[in-house]
Amino acid sequence: MLDLIVFGTVVLLMLGLSFRGAERGETFLFADRAVGFFPLVATLVMTEFNTATLLAFSAVGYLVGPRAMGLSAVFLIGLAWYTFAVARKWKQYNGASVAGWFSQRYGVWLGRFAAVMLLMAMLGFSATYVKSLTLIINPLLGGMNAWVLSAILCAVLAAVTSSGGLRSVVRLDIMGFVLTCLLLPMLLVIGWYRNDGTVAWQSHFQGDPLTMEYWTRWQDPQLPWSFVLSLVVLTCMTYICSPWYGQKIFAARSERVAVTAVGLASLIVFVLYASVQIAASLLPSDVASLSDPQLAVPTMLDLWLPGGLRGLAYAVLFAVATTTLAGVWSAMVAMLVNDFGRQWSDDVGVQRGLTALLAIGSWLGANLLVDDILNRLILANIPIAALSFALLGGFHWKQASRIGAWTSMIVGLAWGVFCFAYWGDAGGYTWYWAIYGVPIIFGTGVAVSLLAPDRIQETLKVTIVNAA
Repeated sequence: MLDLIVFGTVVLLMLGLSFRGAERGETFLFADRAVGFFPLVATLVMTEFNTATLLAFSAVGYLVGPRAMGLSAVFLIGLAWYTFAVARKWKQYNGASVAGWFSQRYGVWLGRFAAVMLLMAMLGFSATYVKSLTLIINPLLGGMNAWVLSAILCAVLAAVTSSGGLRSVVRLDIMGFVLTCLLLPMLLVIGWYRNDGTVAWQSHFQGDPLTMEYWTRWQDPQLPWSFVLSLVVLTCMTYICSPWYGQKIFAARSERVAVTAVGLASLIVFVLYASVQIAASLLPSDVASLSDPQLAVPTMLDLWLPGGLRGLAYAVLFAVATTTLAGVWSAMVAMLVNDFGRQWSDDVGVQRGLTALLAIGSWLGANLLVDDILNRLILANIPIAALSFALLGGFHWKQASRIGAWTSMIVGLAWGVFCFAYWGDAGGYTWYWAIYGVPIIFGTGVAVSLLAPDRIQETLKVTIVNAA
């Protein structure tokens, strides 16, 4: 009962922070493009730090120990790449949506195609976030039906997101950021002293690092390095296109604020995920065999935290899920109104209605399509990875042509789908998708751009018009 009271109090506080209406579409979607350094760091961290990845990464930590931190390093490298490769470029563009840049650079039809692929991916992400939040909150409520609980959660999340737009999202992110930075290190410290973490840590690192046997032991079949390396490549190629990050960059007060905030956020995200994975690596001392390793986080909360503090922890995780989903849904609404319905760009009522529809779609996807959270989370990246050449080429290579971008996108999408259909999760399809697919995407884009530059296409159009 004490846990429920604390949990409910924090949720009500979150609702109170969010219920401040936005009068204009620009304020609703971009917070008047005046977000400062600390709020931007907080909102970037909380946009990335989500319950789906948290459950998936902690499950790997429970299974393989501290070497699971290799997965956390994926975000450190991926977001650092975002900082140097595109953060400044996105703020210089400072548009209304990520897909809008594709329309400006390559034409409206390619921009709309990019928008459709990004929306599909984000709807997949949203479904995994709802699924993970349902798994986390369910123990607190005594095992409620998953369909009912996820429906309640989606309704609350939609109310929080649609009340005040991006300003509400940023306020909630600041609150969630502070609570998360307090909770997760505390959970690690409690687990460390409860299970003598020094001994457990040394057992994982014993041996001579100069011998092959030492590194062979680190090559765990449950977390092969080929899988980690493939995720590094995919993260570098997908985050640069992420609409939820693009929207936050557009909302930044200045170019300098945007770039430095992303760089710091990459380090903080790594530390937060790694701390949970280290804590999960200590859990086998208490629970030798979990029925589902994805339940490592709620199990740690139930076993390691006293009443009241446990309720606060559940509230923090609810805040984590809320801020992530709010950021993703807000970015999706920005794309829908700016890329498909400009007449609604200042209509807050329509934007709130779209948020409700996205909540329903996420609820259905969570219950019908998501089984293994990490695998479905990775799968949703296929449409985004296909955009990598078009984006980087458009930003950094003047010769990138419209038909080159089209070709690379179609080839990238087809290759990703083929890899999943042919090799699948069990066959390690991410290796073939990333290590072979990225060179194929960029090779195709470069070759077609050189063979069919935009100036030739424009000359042909003029010739056809004159002949007509």
